[in-house]
Amino acid sequence: MAELSDEMRVDKFLFNVRLFKTRSIAAEACNKGRILVNGAAVKPSRQVNVGDEISVKCNPVYRRYKILSLLKSRVGAAKVPDYIVEVTPEDDLFKLRAMQDLARYSFGVRDRGTGRPTKKDRREIDKFYSDGDDDWDYLPDDDVE
Repeated sequence: MAELSDEMRVDKFLFNVRLFKTRSIAAEACNKGRILVNGAAVKPSRQVNVGDEISVKCNPVYRRYKILSLLKSRVGAAKVPDYIVEVTPEDDLFKLRAMQDLARYSFGVRDRGTGRPTKKDRREIDKFYSDGDDDWDYLPDDDVE
């Protein structure tokens, strides 16, 4: 069971509330300036307290979280809302979802379980992404005004 503490390192807190998969990834994000505490970039060893606001860079926006309580060890996903609450503005979340959808459909991500494209699917994909000039034999005349 997670015990409460008075203050905690920011990298450890981010790991414990499951915002990062490992503590070293959380520390690396801090070192690269992707983590802000109360609007200021921080090092991994920065202590956080209850009431602080943590911003995590998630291109193209910062996702913001308010600390409700500190904990000593990593908790299950169901218990995370007891320790943080997301306070990111709705328009920023809309931008984030739009960018994720754009990336998903721009790079041809297929639905899970559909397997590899068939030969027919591959031809349709190639046709969709081609510039359309393959079927034209037309060359414009230079002397036409």
